[in-house]
Amino acid sequence: MKLYLFASLSAVFLIGACKRPSLPLAEAAPDASASHVSKAVQEPEPPKPAQLPDGPVVKPSDTSGAAIVLCYHRFEEKPKDALGITPSAFEGQLNAIKESGYTVIEMKDFLAWRRGEASIPAKSCLITIDDGFRSSYEVAWPILKKFGYPFTMFIYTAYVKGGALAGGASLSWAELKKMRDEGVDIQSHTVNHQSLRAKSGKFQSQFASYEEWLRNELAGSKRLLESNLGISVRAVAYPYGEHNQLVRSIAMEAGYEAAFTVYGQKLTFHSPADQLGRYALESTKPRIFADALAMIGGSGGDAGPQVSPAQVMHAAATSMVTIPFEGEVVKDLKPALKADLAVLGDVEAGTVEMRVSGVGAIPVKYDAATKKAEGVLVEPLKERFVTVILTAMVNSKKVETRWKFVCDAVPDPSSKNAPAP
Repeated sequence: MKLYLFASLSAVFLIGACKRPSLPLAEAAPDASASHVSKAVQEPEPPKPAQLPDGPVVKPSDTSGAAIVLCYHRFEEKPKDALGITPSAFEGQLNAIKESGYTVIEMKDFLAWRRGEASIPAKSCLITIDDGFRSSYEVAWPILKKFGYPFTMFIYTAYVKGGALAGGASLSWAELKKMRDEGVDIQSHTVNHQSLRAKSGKFQSQFASYEEWLRNELAGSKRLLESNLGISVRAVAYPYGEHNQLVRSIAMEAGYEAAFTVYGQKLTFHSPADQLGRYALESTKPRIFADALAMIGGSGGDAGPQVSPAQVMHAAATSMVTIPFEGEVVKDLKPALKADLAVLGDVEAGTVEMRVSGVGAIPVKYDAATKKAEGVLVEPLKERFVTVILTAMVNSKKVETRWKFVCDAVPDPSSKNAPAP
């Protein structure tokens, strides 16, 4: 009998299901103390520098580098819809990734970089496959093996064989275990693949409240994947890319280090962990793949409920170069407020507006040639936690984007030394 010892790996992620099956008891390991008691204690070898697989020595706390994340679904000779892709087209895209100078990295290396424990190449790429269709096992996996590319499977557990939503095209737990054993990363795509913003439906009706249902979708799927596969799940992909503040909060509370949407963007060290964009590739929209290789905002998304341009651009803003950058702490009450709007597309000159929390609308200059916007604070900041909201017309539609930073010059209201209001 094989004895599988599953260590808690911070880079391996999976999804939960509706019922939590019991696991067989592990076979007891032989008593190591008896067989080694007479051996002399040896000096431990000095630690070796951390390395990426078959790569250069990594430099801890290096926040440089950038990544794109590609999202696929089905692989078939005659795609039924936009979410299917032919094997030859898929192989062609993998070739293009290599020829464009990208290094395909594992999710665990991406998360280690985000924690400041490792570095990644300047042009890194993660390949992800959603849902758990058999074609990912039978078609995509052999092609990815040929290229030697690692990838992540985002699984929604109710679709796995035996689950409430399983079908003839579903993968089984046994097949997922085989993929796991051969190094495929498995992460969560919730339990039922329903929009997490939907507050009513047949699945929600089974729970006392919307929040209880949310926790089952996010935390429950994580637990099921971990218990069935003996792994540590640290990432989740929101169904249809849809989320809100409550969804993001519960996802982080559930123990995820990264939560992914489908709004393509260049990911940097400072991109918010709870809304990391992926390029959802569609066979009918080749521009999405071109946008991904260029590291600019994607021109399409996942199937299902459509989101407004404003929502898409709000997500894309996390990849914008801004001053101050997202989450930065500044000490100036009137800091320079700048943003590179190239990721938004063709911004119409004269339509850029900027508002600052606690201050309101401020004058803004926009250079159409460089696509850079600069806001001028006429009065000092009044809030410690600052949100900058930028709106503009793009392709005749108004879009909104925002970023946040901290002004250390404004007293912390929770501090004992803060002046009375």
